[in-house]
Amino acid sequence: MILDKEQGQQDELVERIGLECPYCGVYAHMSPQSVPNPASLLRDRPARVGLVYQCDSCNAPVFLRFAVKSYTDNRVELYRNFVELERPKERFAFSYLPKHTEVLFREALACYSGNHFNAFASMCRRAAMSAYDELGEGGKLRAFEEAMVAQDIAGIDDKTFAPIKRVLFDSGEEEDLPLLNGVQAGILLEVLKDIFYQCFVRRGKLTRALKVRRFFVEERTGTLQSTA
Repeated sequence: MILDKEQGQQDELVERIGLECPYCGVYAHMSPQSVPNPASLLRDRPARVGLVYQCDSCNAPVFLRFAVKSYTDNRVELYRNFVELERPKERFAFSYLPKHTEVLFREALACYSGNHFNAFASMCRRAAMSAYDELGEGGKLRAFEEAMVAQDIAGIDDKTFAPIKRVLFDSGEEEDLPLLNGVQAGILLEVLKDIFYQCFVRRGKLTRALKVRRFFVEERTGTLQSTA
């Protein structure tokens, strides 16, 4: 991305991007709304630059941070990758989780949305331990098997998956947790969501669906008997 001192209105020159809006949750185009003055950037030469975009779906301002790739006499070149200063809130079927696990997992997701990835890992460890206790004897082994299935389905190599297993299944102190980057935190998030879905949400939905089916069958049977 290029910001040119000799060009006119910079908002019209910066390209639109697409991402999930942190406010409305819709994946939409983002149009540049406020772009730094290239002359000021060339004078101060910051290492990172903030741009404000507008969500085309809900018109909310979305703040992104770009790293500067290079400065020349009249131009500032930014890397195409950016950091979302406000991330969309992660969604999950919390009502199916045990209460204590739900509280811890909500806090874990808040850490993730704030880009606090190592705090997120710590909260994932606590949420996972709570879930294993709720599952009872063999719960941790069942969760481990679900994690291995998720690794196989996603095609994640052992080296990449190793820190995820350490966070979720090692029994050491919190100080022994590996430091995670954004990619590893994303993998941890999806794996733990899948474990919770398989261990709690799937069972809860199936149980609820069977109760509803049984209710309507009994209602129908009662109606038939009363009219016979």
